[in-house]
Amino acid sequence: MSEGIAAVVFDVGNVLIEWQPERFYDAEIGEEARRAMFEEVDLHAMNERVDRGEAFRDVIEEVAAANPDHATAIMLWHDRWADIASPVIDRSVRLFRALKRKGVPCHILSNIGEETFAIAADNYPFFEEFDRVFLSGPLRMAKPDGAIYAHVEGELGLAGERLFFTDDRADNIEMAASRGWHTHLFNSPSGLAAKLVEEGLLTAEEAA
Repeated sequence: MSEGIAAVVFDVGNVLIEWQPERFYDAEIGEEARRAMFEEVDLHAMNERVDRGEAFRDVIEEVAAANPDHATAIMLWHDRWADIASPVIDRSVRLFRALKRKGVPCHILSNIGEETFAIAADNYPFFEEFDRVFLSGPLRMAKPDGAIYAHVEGELGLAGERLFFTDDRADNIEMAASRGWHTHLFNSPSGLAAKLVEEGLLTAEEAA
């Protein structure tokens, strides 16, 4: 293991499972209708309310009721969430398991609601293999707020310099880096594999 790094922390969306709501809606209602809906309704802001701890169904139903022209499609965000949060990014999971085989503690730090993470865990049992899970919803704090990173450090008993973190959002990575965390902006599993090898956490063979 790379000297100093005591644990690896993974984001969920677009790191372990794909999160592309626009792609889902393009397939369900067509690109033109999807573009119109997303221009009229801030569905990502709706989702952020869930990520910060509001009740999943209540939030979606509220937004659907406020936008009757799009209500049926908006409710798909609740009723078909498992299809939106898919598929699994297989090589990322292989990298996670390779780290676990080497005895590296692996944790999750994700902006996601408690209910939605439970759906993901039901669909993808590998989530149960993580050592600790830190979710914005139950914690009522979210990346890139510094407080959630401080919470992880405190719970793990590790300074930032002992943690390696991968996330697909630059602002989340920047905050972690400002606290001394080793970081990798996730663009692809191959990029993460190369970084884990560079840090000495895995060999090239283990990361293949």
